[in-house]
Amino acid sequence: MIREKFRVALFSIFAAVFLTGSKFIVGILTGSLGLLSEALHSLLDMVAAIITLFSVSVSDKPADEHHHYGHGKIENISALAETVLLVITCGWIIYEAIERISTGKVLIEVNIWSYIVISLSIIIDISRSRALYKTARKYNSQALEADALHFSTDIWSSLVVLIGLICANFGIFLADSIAALIVAVIVLKVSYDLGKKSIEVLVDKTSKETYELVKEIIKNSSEIIDSNSLKVRTGGAETFIEVNILVKSGIDIDKAHDISHKLEKDIQKAIKRSFVHVHPEPEPKN
Repeated sequence: MIREKFRVALFSIFAAVFLTGSKFIVGILTGSLGLLSEALHSLLDMVAAIITLFSVSVSDKPADEHHHYGHGKIENISALAETVLLVITCGWIIYEAIERISTGKVLIEVNIWSYIVISLSIIIDISRSRALYKTARKYNSQALEADALHFSTDIWSSLVVLIGLICANFGIFLADSIAALIVAVIVLKVSYDLGKKSIEVLVDKTSKETYELVKEIIKNSSEIIDSNSLKVRTGGAETFIEVNILVKSGIDIDKAHDISHKLEKDIQKAIKRSFVHVHPEPEPKN
């Protein structure tokens, strides 16, 4: 598992390095703010991919005497760090785009390399985002999901830049700056969603879907009278669940433990990589 996650994250770094270098070179040569904004976006993707590579290599380490719940939240911290980097980039893009639009001093020299680089970028981004999403879903990895989100966002932003380049080729140079602004807005929206999700995990916000699923599993057990103190929290790819259940008064302790263990297995079967603790209590006597 760790090996596959590491390999996918490493390939993302190679892809980001290639895209960043290509966009910067062609962006400087042509003067295209759209391409330069894309280059900065790819640069931060590269930094984010490096952070992801580190996080996935550490987050799956088992719990130890100093980290009783494992190291999973390193992935959430990684995703939050990527969000901050993206927001900083957006600030520069927006400033530069508004400056160009307000002054009208825009001159872009579009050439065949502009189209080659942006087309290659779209192809690579599609390939990378698919591979990352597949692995992220397989291992419930928020760090890889964040990386996939970056590459999938790049697809749309690259398409916007491509339209800007086509317009600039016909003398509509302001289209490039407008394209850069659209890229910034797209990235800000993605950053907000990613940052919100990361913070929710870091502050132990309970997943409503997971909470309701656990309640439904408990409800479907005929041997459980009621439950209370259900707690659900996540850390990276792991989900930690605690609950107290009420069983019929008078049954022996072995039977109560059997009911608890069965419930734990049912929950673990329904929720991947979950750690479940069920505490049985006797039904209150009237």
